[in-house]
Amino acid sequence: MKRGRGVIRGLKNAAISHCRCVIGVAMSVKMARPLSLIFLHMIHRVSAADWAVNYSFPHICALKDSSVIMSCTYTYPTGHQIRKAYWTKDPVKAVEPTDLSVDPEYSQRLQYLGDEQQNCTVRLSHVTEKDEHKYYFRFNTDKIEGRWLGSPGVTLNIPDIQLESPERVKEGDSVRLTCRSSCELTDTPTFIWYRNSHTLTEGTIGDKLILNPVRREDAGRYRCAVHGHTLTSPEVYLNVTYPPKSVSVSISGSAVIMSGDSVTLSCSSDSNPPAEIHWFKGKTYIGSERIFNISKISSDDSGEYKCKTRNDHGGKYSYPVTLDVQYPPRNVSVSINGSAVIMSGDSVSLMCISDSNPPALNFSWFKENQSSAVGSGQSFSAVQSGRFYCEAHNPHGAQRSDAVTVTVKGRPLILHISIGVGCGAAVVIMMLLIWKIRMQKRNDTVELQNQSRLHHESSNKFTDPVYENVKTNPSRPHHDSGDDMTDPVYENVEISEADLIRSAVHC
Repeated sequence: MKRGRGVIRGLKNAAISHCRCVIGVAMSVKMARPLSLIFLHMIHRVSAADWAVNYSFPHICALKDSSVIMSCTYTYPTGHQIRKAYWTKDPVKAVEPTDLSVDPEYSQRLQYLGDEQQNCTVRLSHVTEKDEHKYYFRFNTDKIEGRWLGSPGVTLNIPDIQLESPERVKEGDSVRLTCRSSCELTDTPTFIWYRNSHTLTEGTIGDKLILNPVRREDAGRYRCAVHGHTLTSPEVYLNVTYPPKSVSVSISGSAVIMSGDSVTLSCSSDSNPPAEIHWFKGKTYIGSERIFNISKISSDDSGEYKCKTRNDHGGKYSYPVTLDVQYPPRNVSVSINGSAVIMSGDSVSLMCISDSNPPALNFSWFKENQSSAVGSGQSFSAVQSGRFYCEAHNPHGAQRSDAVTVTVKGRPLILHISIGVGCGAAVVIMMLLIWKIRMQKRNDTVELQNQSRLHHESSNKFTDPVYENVKTNPSRPHHDSGDDMTDPVYENVEISEADLIRSAVHC
């Protein structure tokens, strides 16, 4: 090494002498210029090889609030001793670089891990966006020319974390969310995923979150972070679209809807984007708002109502709901079955008719100018002349009908005469029958007396020994040819005088 340095010094001296000669003689300058440039170039190469700083990572990408280690080694010529070694940033020509260890912004965060021989590693803690600079290692030796600034230095980037996600997806699709930084992190990070502030464990692969298939429950606010760091990405909302489901109709107000009330129907559905709504009564379209209001409802509004919801992904009907509008009896009237003019002794049927909900079950019948009811039930039989009306009742009230007139007329004179003649003839016939019955009874009595006398005489006659073996035949009935009423045909016929007299009186 000493021999080599001597050669260099000799070359320097020769170069200097050569230059002086050039000043004296122009021709010598022209001939010696190429040789002097070669010597100077050789001198530069030798010095550059002895002075060096080698950086392990010329570019470092680190997260905010993390610690960064900038590793390097340095070399310098033999015979030099290190007087000062330090790190600086963004040096300016002709200005002495600043030692970061005494800079207030770095003094508490910068730790030199190297030595004064060859290791120049440093640690910078709690980095922020303000720390994005180009950093250099500089050292000074005990020689005047012994100052060196190591190039190219270390470029430090402090990136943000960004979450990449599609703005809108359809239920059932496969969705990929990616956690990215503006530069490739020097350390391999472990990512953490959150949805609505809850940590996710399923579907995470490195810096990606896979949702396959995506569900409506997956919609929400997502963000990602790096394990061991407080920095997180801004939240991104994942919008999952789907067709209407769970469509229903609700009714506001009382459970019993009375005529004249105000009723509000509300249609609700689970859909994204929100669905258009259409109302139907039966099959008739009646409106298109989410809320359908009926003020002063009437019985004409009774029926089945349903809503249909539809968005870009499909449509669905709700189940129908029935509006049962109740009201007290109205339009009460009396219907006459037949003619309102009847004959004496006859009757006419009156029917009470009403329109009510629920149907009227209680009916009362009245005759004008009488305070108390003359009948009940939906039908009534009138047998008297007069004006009759009814009242119909249900749980919500009552209403009376207009009165109808029933007229009862007497029967014609010829009819009475006919009835009288008929009854007279019937009385005569009854009297003849009574006479015949009495005569029959008297003949029967005489006949029984004669038979008894003959039987007595026969008994005395047959007591003679001559007839002791003669027997009568009791099985043979005795008939009188003139006694028709004792024939077995009439044995079950019983006619009393009282029955005949009652028949005659009734006529």
